[in-house]
Amino acid sequence: MARDTADRPHAGNGPAYEQVKGWIRQHIASGEWRPGDMVPSEAALVERFAISRMTANRALRELATEGLVTRVQGSGTRVAQLHRISSQLVIRDIHEEVTRRGHVHGTRVLKVQQEKAGAEVAESLKLRKGAHVFHSVLVHLENGVPILFEDRYVNPQAAPGYLETDFTRESPTLHLLRNAPLTEASYTIEACLPTAEEAKALDIRTSEPCLVMMRRTVSGGNVASIARQLYPGTRYSFSGEFQA
Repeated sequence: MARDTADRPHAGNGPAYEQVKGWIRQHIASGEWRPGDMVPSEAALVERFAISRMTANRALRELATEGLVTRVQGSGTRVAQLHRISSQLVIRDIHEEVTRRGHVHGTRVLKVQQEKAGAEVAESLKLRKGAHVFHSVLVHLENGVPILFEDRYVNPQAAPGYLETDFTRESPTLHLLRNAPLTEASYTIEACLPTAEEAKALDIRTSEPCLVMMRRTVSGGNVASIARQLYPGTRYSFSGEFQA
């Protein structure tokens, strides 16, 4: 494929991999590339945009995660079929989320300790009952108002330095993303009422409806963490994207 200098990313237009993703999305959205059509290979993207192989790989990998393309070892990358539709799970750092809104993020640390895993926690983390795990309980605040009660168990094999982290400066999510790179995640979201402990920490009544997200993350061969994240319904809402 000949290199077209007009298609190269330009400084100041965001990360190169995002520009490559935008270029591919444009070709798909315009109908020029139809479902099943081949997408330029990593090598072709490297040549066209004068980027690294790692940058090209990231662009294609993220597009595959978003459901826009499919990648098959030995067969290349193709535009995904239109019937593929999925809900995106974005692992967000609560500190970044709050500061992006121009607000101040704060953290109250209620518990950070090592414990022996009970049967349910051990099963979720794929450890034996009684194995040592790390346990943290935090309350996240936005402009001084509690918006999230986070109860998390962490596999020490995935993040051995977890207990030494200052969670008033670095969130558990950010620590895990840096030290236990995410390879898989699953979650559920349900409506519930808070326990007395949770209501007190969030400064709400026990009758106030909340949204609870149960999330499990995997890093390589280890289940890295399981977390119960409770959000007051009047202070927080979830939003997402669907892509066909």
